[in-house]
Amino acid sequence: MKEYKYKINGNVYKVTIGDIEDNIAHVEVNGTPYKVEMEKTPKAAVKPVVRPVSTAPAAPATPVVKPAAASTGKSGVKSPLPGVILDIKVNVGDTVKKGQVIIILEAMKMENNINADKDGKITAINVSKGESVLEGTDLVIIE
Repeated sequence: MKEYKYKINGNVYKVTIGDIEDNIAHVEVNGTPYKVEMEKTPKAAVKPVVRPVSTAPAAPATPVVKPAAASTGKSGVKSPLPGVILDIKVNVGDTVKKGQVIIILEAMKMENNINADKDGKITAINVSKGESVLEGTDLVIIE
């Protein structure tokens, strides 16, 4: 079982490739299972598919840029685990206190309160209601 993270048009997708039986691959994208039928004929056609996938883990290296934003006095409240945004309790411009509930995240069939990690002002909300997020995703930016 192999796991990959892709960012397409600003959306992050978690792709898990499971068993491959003959020409059917069992693939899961953001928790939704799919059966993907592959061409049987040329095995060389499979190699180009593998190479872009192998470069995809290099894409998560872009979050290295995000700590630089933290040095400007801004910090992102990160998702502690993958899940779905059920509710956003704040708006851009709101002042929040450390420990205040800012987002409700559903993960593993449970509602989890995501709290502000410091006092400050909400300068950006990077998610929307109903959106699937991965662990470590910046949900909101507090300045």
